[in-house]
Amino acid sequence: MTVQVNLNERHQKILQATVKHYIATAEPVGSKTLIQEYDFSVSSATVRNVMGKLEKAGFLYQPYTSAGRIPSDSGYRIYVDRLLPSKKPLKKSLAKNLSRQIGAPQKNYEILFKKITQVLSDLSGCIALVTLPQTASNIIYHLQLLRIGEQKIMLVMVIDNYQTESVLFDHQDFNLDHDHQMGEVIDQELQMLSNFLNHKLKGRSLLDIDNLDWSELEQDFKQYAHFINHLLDKITENYRISSYSPIMVQGIAKMVRQPEFAQIEHLQILLQLLEEEQEKLFPVVFNLDEQKESFSKVKITIGSENPLQSMHYCSLISSNYYQGTYPVGSVGIIGPTRIAYEDAIALVESTADYLTNAMED
Repeated sequence: MTVQVNLNERHQKILQATVKHYIATAEPVGSKTLIQEYDFSVSSATVRNVMGKLEKAGFLYQPYTSAGRIPSDSGYRIYVDRLLPSKKPLKKSLAKNLSRQIGAPQKNYEILFKKITQVLSDLSGCIALVTLPQTASNIIYHLQLLRIGEQKIMLVMVIDNYQTESVLFDHQDFNLDHDHQMGEVIDQELQMLSNFLNHKLKGRSLLDIDNLDWSELEQDFKQYAHFINHLLDKITENYRISSYSPIMVQGIAKMVRQPEFAQIEHLQILLQLLEEEQEKLFPVVFNLDEQKESFSKVKITIGSENPLQSMHYCSLISSNYYQGTYPVGSVGIIGPTRIAYEDAIALVESTADYLTNAMED
């Protein structure tokens, strides 16, 4: 999410300095502080005037009267989208640090992922989240369309470990009107479609279905284009609802020490989410749709941008890791909105790259 607003160079520098100072100190920032600690060749009154304009624009606010200012969620968003320095040098050093602390990838996934989560928490000083890889239930072995009664069609799908998934739907859902046909003819038609789908999908990942291009179907199957596209939507919808793997969590004690969580109720609802409601958290951390729409490898969700109210005092920085070309899990950091974004982004990206390489090995 990018905030569209025009800020001149002075506005950007003062906002950047305010955010950096608040991240470092957790103390409201005043114009005198910025003049003393940053090289602004302007008067304190000019800085104060710019900070007032940034406050009116919604990028800064005063927590109480006569205090300095602190960044809002929108202020952090501008900082992340426009004002962060290049993370390449930092990412390179973090990648070396990760490899040194974790060591060579281990074949025991549980041990490897537990160690990675601990190292990620230690290096970030925040809560680290790593979803276990969804290597099972990925590859399609066989598909079969079956007529169930007069108005229903069932798709039976055999996937990894010979696990069976099924999806039931109505004829009319797919603009199929077979009332005038004999059951035997319908069965033949469904078998033909089953053969076609097996030819196209066997050996592919369920996660890859969204990426397939069905715009140019063979001539014999053009009349079934709507049916096929709707069917694939049903498969991916059903898979997204049922797909969930455990999330490894480390670093809760580190969050307790952050001043933003001095109010116990803020901490309690976050702990409940992490410990008892991971099924709600999972699609937020590992969201394939949002990852496809993003131009960045790393997804950053700040404060009230988070879909879960229990995370409105937090920022989530996450990135998928891959097995081949398929995203199979995600790495994430949860911290206060005052998190050190530059370090956290580079760290999450480096950890995701490490896990992608580990999955290949």
